[in-house]
Amino acid sequence: MVRYKQVTQTGLKEHPVQISIFGSLSGLKSPVDDTVAYLAQLRDEGFRRAWFAQMPYEPDLLTVLTVGLREVDGIEVGTGVLPIQNQLPMLLAQRALTISQMAGGRLLLGLGMTHQAVTEGMWGIPWDKPVRRLNEYLDGLLPLLNGEKADATGETVTTRGALIIPGAPTPPVYIAALGPKLLQIAGRRSSGTVTWMTGPKTLAGHVGPTLRQAAADAGRADAVRVVAAIPVAVADDVDGARKQAAEQFAIYGHLPSYRAMLDREGYAGPEDIAIIGDEQTVRDRLAELEAAGVDEYVGVTFDPSAEGRARTRAVLKKLES
Repeated sequence: MVRYKQVTQTGLKEHPVQISIFGSLSGLKSPVDDTVAYLAQLRDEGFRRAWFAQMPYEPDLLTVLTVGLREVDGIEVGTGVLPIQNQLPMLLAQRALTISQMAGGRLLLGLGMTHQAVTEGMWGIPWDKPVRRLNEYLDGLLPLLNGEKADATGETVTTRGALIIPGAPTPPVYIAALGPKLLQIAGRRSSGTVTWMTGPKTLAGHVGPTLRQAAADAGRADAVRVVAAIPVAVADDVDGARKQAAEQFAIYGHLPSYRAMLDREGYAGPEDIAIIGDEQTVRDRLAELEAAGVDEYVGVTFDPSAEGRARTRAVLKKLES
């Protein structure tokens, strides 16, 4: 298994780096049936975890995962990520605990602040005060997930009351955070962060240190993890794969939060952050992430062919073994 060394207050530690796979609901003819089949395939290939994003135009992710986790055992599934602005903390806690109870604790709850174009443009919900909004959301959500009563009066959201869902394991909460203030919240209050379009320089010099310092200051130094999702393709036609990545992920070169992460790395576009090449190239790029302190790498396979995506997954699984 791939490992990296991390310096902590207690000395040098060696950690295994987990390799997971990203799944998508986009373009599926039968989202539930296709997701069930995909989760079973990943489990049979030896992967222990998959992550799925909730896009604003896709089927409801938690509904799909309810069936997927019920039908397929032996694999964990994380939401990477669910936006918080369009659902109240109590509603999300209710849904997450119900799924966690049914799935025996195999749900990981990744949450984030979606983009202004979605929040205001599509939902008509204010996008301002992200730090306050996230803190107030967690003030209501976290007690409920832990089986406790919530009593949180806020400016952006208020949560009062309790849930009765006996035997539901508390799902770990991850925060999609790139800026220092949100990373500090993630370090103090969550299981870690889930990043996207963020390279090794930024992970090593900004994301990991900010997250872990905040966790250490809160007395929970070993309680957080860095989960990094990056496109990957094992391909003979490198130029063709780069062109595919540039087209498929073009929007992330323009959204301000991801554009800032690409600029930190000196990348012109998403095709530069994508891991593309033969097995050794993939190994070398993953080694950069390991050295940057990544605990879990999520491979976003983007080859247009099923055979190409399977080839990439096989290489990733081999590197973890």
